[in-house]
Amino acid sequence: MALFSSNERTKKLGFGQTPFEILSDFLAGLDKTNKSNLDNLSKCCGNFKEEKIIECVFLICKKLRLDPTVGYHATEILERFMTKHLERIYSSQNCQTLQGATCGQKTNYEDMVFEDVNEKFFVFILSSVQIASKLALHSSVIDNNAAMEFLHSVGRTCSKEKLMESELLILKTLDFNLNLPNPLSYVETLLEILGYNDPSVPVAHLHHLCRYTLQFIYLQRGPIYQSLLVVVTGCSSPPPEHRVKFVSVTEDCMLLGVAVIAVSAFIHNISTWEQVVAELNLITGISIRSIMDFAHVVLMHISGCPPCKHLNQ
Repeated sequence: MALFSSNERTKKLGFGQTPFEILSDFLAGLDKTNKSNLDNLSKCCGNFKEEKIIECVFLICKKLRLDPTVGYHATEILERFMTKHLERIYSSQNCQTLQGATCGQKTNYEDMVFEDVNEKFFVFILSSVQIASKLALHSSVIDNNAAMEFLHSVGRTCSKEKLMESELLILKTLDFNLNLPNPLSYVETLLEILGYNDPSVPVAHLHHLCRYTLQFIYLQRGPIYQSLLVVVTGCSSPPPEHRVKFVSVTEDCMLLGVAVIAVSAFIHNISTWEQVVAELNLITGISIRSIMDFAHVVLMHISGCPPCKHLNQ
């Protein structure tokens, strides 16, 4: 599809090669996108970021030798698509119910929707990866031939027509708006700016650690954010209203980005990590306490320690 073609794909600017002025503008754009995303959260967001789904996305990207950025972007595309897709389906069903459909008919319809989505879900995941690969400057494109080959290699069958229909459905459902927050972009941009602001920070080493830290957080997303909720509220069993408000924290890519860098800095050199956290506070405006709380929670999960209510007391 011409929509995704780009001559820039061959340039492949590496990490640490972007001028500061461009980075500054890019960070401002990321901040704007992040705030817009937080202002328009769906009540269903996060439901398709479960560990097994994310692991599946990452394994597909690894098998197809794609850049890690593709995996995170594919996860966001899948999440937004599935949320909108199901909201539209059930909105249509609610209209039918108001027009006289019985409860029994509604239940049967929901069962049919579940079966249909369950049957197509793996293809939706693969299509999300395909779309994300076409948007990445540092990755090869997964066309339908490569996708078909992959499906056969894992014992699944799907026609090229079905693959194209799946990809088009995702694009149409998202109104071709694919400018979605990619957590790795936030991490790398913040890290590069951190390096410009403080040349003593070993950004090359941190960049390597950050990729593993971000992957760990994504794969342990549920338990980590549950622990953070406990820390923030000081309550071992937070009430539903706290969980609803906390969704804006779980979807905050800027907060996630600074936490990833803080954790990596702690692992790399504990004696200088407070200096890094202070610089991240200056860059983003996110409080030092918030950064440290999140970092401490992640470090506890990495070390296998049980979560505590108060980490900084």
